[in-house]
Amino acid sequence: MRPTDPSTAGTEAAQAAVRPPLPVKLVVAGGFGVGKTTAVGSISEIEPLTTEAAITEVAAGVDDLSHTPSKTTTTVAMDFGCLTIDTTLKLYLFGTPGQERFGFMWDDIVEGAVGGLVIVDTRRLDDCYAAVDYFEHKQIPFAVAVNAFDGKVEHDLDEVRWALDVADGVPLLVFDARERGSVRDALLVVLEQALHRAEN
Repeated sequence: MRPTDPSTAGTEAAQAAVRPPLPVKLVVAGGFGVGKTTAVGSISEIEPLTTEAAITEVAAGVDDLSHTPSKTTTTVAMDFGCLTIDTTLKLYLFGTPGQERFGFMWDDIVEGAVGGLVIVDTRRLDDCYAAVDYFEHKQIPFAVAVNAFDGKVEHDLDEVRWALDVADGVPLLVFDARERGSVRDALLVVLEQALHRAEN
């Protein structure tokens, strides 16, 4: 075995110490107006990149605004943000558009992602079926996060799991898309799912 040169030992340690964190891609998905852009904006350590466009009269006739009457913009491509977990890991977050007419973009947005967070509004569970089905079909690890609008949810988690037909192995939790710590905890659950999948 070749002995370590004492003159380079410190340099090697320094290089290891400054190694950039591992980039990990996660997707934030869900129906229209469930809080995807809010969640990315709450947690991102950079000014999030958003592709928000004004909701026109035509779009208002297509998208259900009954539960989000104050919503004036919508994501038409994606949201992007990032979060450094520690010196070894950095999350890159990609938020999908929620409307079905933008579904053709999902494959490109999701490519390379290790997992996804599907955000649910219990007042409009129908809007979330497509996202759940997508991750199940692609066999991408995911968690379902029920957004607590006004601090409450319309149904308990067992009812949500049954309504969405989500497998028992998929984590289901309540969170607040406006609170950084709540979003962080939800993303860490997704990471745990991805790690568990990688180990099995």
